[in-house]
Amino acid sequence: MNDSQYARHCQEQLAEFSTSMTKRLEHLPEGDSLRELAGRFTTLGKDDSDLYADGPNLVSRLFTTYPDFAPTFPRDLLWFLGGECLHYMPDDEIAAYQKLDDMRYEAAERGETLNLRDARASLLKLQ
Repeated sequence: MNDSQYARHCQEQLAEFSTSMTKRLEHLPEGDSLRELAGRFTTLGKDDSDLYADGPNLVSRLFTTYPDFAPTFPRDLLWFLGGECLHYMPDDEIAAYQKLDDMRYEAAERGETLNLRDARASLLKLQ
C-alpha cells in the first residue's frame, strides 16, 4: 500500500465511521450536540482540505465528551491524523503502527506494495 492508497484507505474509514455514527444517532433531535458532531465528521469525510486541521479537534471532542463512542473510532485514523490523536493510543499500539509504517516504506523502496491487512495481522501475532 503506497501513500496514496493509504490516504484513500483512511478516508474510506472516516466515511464509514461518519455514516455509521450518523445512522446510530438519527433518533436524536435536531440540534443535539452529539448529532452535530456526527455531522461534522461527515463533512470532514467529504472535504479533506481541513482533515488535518479539523480532524484532531473533532477526535478530541469525541473522546473527551463522548467516551462511549471512542471504541467505535478506527485506530488507523488516530495514527493517520497524528498529533493530539496519538494521546488516545497506548505506547505499544503506537510502536505497532510505527512498525507498520516502516514495513510500508521498506516495501515501497523495493518497488512492492504492502498488504496492510496482512502485515497488521502478522505483526499482531508477533506481539
